[in-house]
Amino acid sequence: MSGVLANQRVAVTGGAGFLGRAVVRELEARGCGDPFVPRSCDYDLRASDAIQRFLDAARPDLLIHLAAVVGGIEANRRQPGKFFYDNLIMGTQLIEASHRAAVRKFVCVGTICAYPKHSPAPFKEDNLWDGYPEETNAAYGIAKKALLVQLQAYRQQYEMNGIYLLPVNLYGPGDNFDPETSHVIPALIRKFIEARDGGAASVSCWGTGVATREFLYVDDCAEAIVSAAECYDGAAPVNIGTGKEISIADLAEKIGRLVGFEGRIEWDPSRPDGQPRRCLDATRAADYFGFHSKTKLDDGLKKTIAWFEANRG
Repeated sequence: MSGVLANQRVAVTGGAGFLGRAVVRELEARGCGDPFVPRSCDYDLRASDAIQRFLDAARPDLLIHLAAVVGGIEANRRQPGKFFYDNLIMGTQLIEASHRAAVRKFVCVGTICAYPKHSPAPFKEDNLWDGYPEETNAAYGIAKKALLVQLQAYRQQYEMNGIYLLPVNLYGPGDNFDPETSHVIPALIRKFIEARDGGAASVSCWGTGVATREFLYVDDCAEAIVSAAECYDGAAPVNIGTGKEISIADLAEKIGRLVGFEGRIEWDPSRPDGQPRRCLDATRAADYFGFHSKTKLDDGLKKTIAWFEANRG
């Protein structure tokens, strides 16, 4: 399908972020020249007038909405109001303004945090409304899930072509390694490397280590998003993932080994595990737009570790 987007004007909110940079690279590789990336310093997408200025400047045929306020468990626990409001207000105003501007296609990237806490694994898209999300990130997950409802309502009433994708946890070079806001893989990489360099005898990790997660390499996710933008026009949400899960304990041991940490791993059960299991059924993505993840976890971790080692201050 290469070349499908070549003559379209494309805008990517969040295009300067971790996932956004990978999506822009993938768009350019498929012949889409110079996607418009609104920077937050120029366009505060929580404000309706800034959204209108952005759309007037970009005049997109295709809009890929990646911009989000995100963080790990502790960031979600500290700022649930901000995570709810900022993500909901950005998305809902952007969808409305895009409808009014007659944007031909709107691609909204949601979150696995939208799934109920006790969804049977692997999560199927039909399970999305079967219960309340895990409490530590429910505000974020519900805000993002509301955008699926809006897109389906606008499709029904206005025939707006909006699609909704649900990626699993992402990782890769260029990820956020800030200890206050990072997700589990960059947090563990940093923790183990600093312990290795400092000669620490042990590393303390959150929770029990029993919870499981699924991880998708960022470039694979970008490929899926652009493929969906090219090929998928349906109302149903679509999972984006690998279909493979790993316990946090096994992940920590793997990362410790890959960075050369030789000490003990100690678990702190006073800290939350978060959702008990996270693993997606990615059948729809394969069926609807031919997506299959390519990067094995060990290979992706090695690339991510190498990037952090080369770029840390």
